[in-house]
Amino acid sequence: MAAVDSGSAIDPILLKVLDAVPFRLSADGGVAEARRQLRDLPRRSFHPELRVQDRSIDGPAGPINIRIYWPPTDHPAPPVVVFFHGGGFVVGDLDTHDGTCRQHAVGASAVVVSVEYRLAPEHPYPAAVEDAWAATQWVAEHGGEIGADASRLAVAGDSAGGNLAAVTAQRARDDAGPSIAFQLLWYPATLWDSSLPSFAENADAPVLDRAAVAAFTRWYAGEIDLSDPPPGMAPGRAENLADLPAAYIAVAGHDPLRDDGSRYGELLTAAGVPAEVHNAETMVHGYLGYAGVVPAATAAMDRGLDALRAALHVR
Repeated sequence: MAAVDSGSAIDPILLKVLDAVPFRLSADGGVAEARRQLRDLPRRSFHPELRVQDRSIDGPAGPINIRIYWPPTDHPAPPVVVFFHGGGFVVGDLDTHDGTCRQHAVGASAVVVSVEYRLAPEHPYPAAVEDAWAATQWVAEHGGEIGADASRLAVAGDSAGGNLAAVTAQRARDDAGPSIAFQLLWYPATLWDSSLPSFAENADAPVLDRAAVAAFTRWYAGEIDLSDPPPGMAPGRAENLADLPAAYIAVAGHDPLRDDGSRYGELLTAAGVPAEVHNAETMVHGYLGYAGVVPAATAAMDRGLDALRAALHVR
């Protein structure tokens, strides 16, 4: 398992990009402003050649919007990945993570189904969890309809989406849900433990700082007691972590959540679950958004996508 010390300075190319296009997740201006700031970030186009379709499926509280991406493959039924976007459970949508999903479809040679779950604070926990679970069940049941092999199903997500992917994997195990082959967790929140060293070391880190983690967590938690969050919110606190899908957990050296993801990997390993943790030492939270622009971010993304592809194409 990779060491989790940040050890290295922030990648100089990434710093130049952040200087040219400043961005920080923040609750200071309110919910609408936080959403606008992420939505309005300039983004590079990736893989415009892919076939993509927007659909609406039934959810527990109304329709859930999804976006389906088909990979460039001649295989009649590629595997499928259910992807949950990041944004602290408060911001983000199908459009903010469109490029990332295209990269996943190509990198894993898999159909990707991106899920637009309900956001806090209008819809606090467990709304996002229920939508994620409903969407995963739908994909498992409709694989043939969308031209995918749902017997090779993975869950993936970044940040808050990584949390939802981990929670969904646990729920599939506990509720006799669909068989999940793999979980790809990009810098996830799993423990809700701000005493971990990385919270102090990276309290003022770029993109995501400790204050933003606290604010977005409170918006998501609603009335939940954060001193003892349930496993549906903090999957790393589940009593039983055995018999879960193999995991690839990507963390970033300059991220308050670095030690959270690393610790979840240790807990999975202790429970007998194959788990690989990779620490991109020079990266910050949200580095997937810079893949294809910053070489170190691209390399870190490719490493995770290689693991996803290997897990789904074992036949």
